[in-house]
Amino acid sequence: MKKYILTFLISMVPIVELRGGIPAGVAMGVPWQLAVVICMVGNMIPVPFIFFFARRILEWGADKPVIGKFFTWCLEKGHRGGEKLKAKAGKGMFVALMLFVGIPLPGTGAWTGTLAASLLDLDFKKSILAVVCGVALAAVIITVLTLLGFAAFTAAK
Repeated sequence: MKKYILTFLISMVPIVELRGGIPAGVAMGVPWQLAVVICMVGNMIPVPFIFFFARRILEWGADKPVIGKFFTWCLEKGHRGGEKLKAKAGKGMFVALMLFVGIPLPGTGAWTGTLAASLLDLDFKKSILAVVCGVALAAVIITVLTLLGFAAFTAAK
């Protein structure tokens, strides 16, 4: 049970998300199919909270002595990412947000995509649906890479 909980918790961590949760779960012996489901759920749980509260918390903390610089950096990163996404997407914002979340590159993912959607005042339902689709796309990509990596590693032994 411990490995399932750990897989779930890893997928909730910003930056790491399911990109780290799936490989970690498979490495701990969680069947890949179950690791994917656990990580997708874990990755999505913070999303509504990020959408509704992260912006408010970051704006509140931006002028505080200890946390101000970090909070300001998060706000600026989310805003810059959102503006770039908006400029490239035009009317295809749903697809752009989905791809931003789904293509596993540094600085992308459900946390950043949701924060950008919140900072840009995008529609909640459409944003969440785009993030869910993006998380599913990321899960497919990461699962394939994980399984290929583990197969190559075991074949090399």
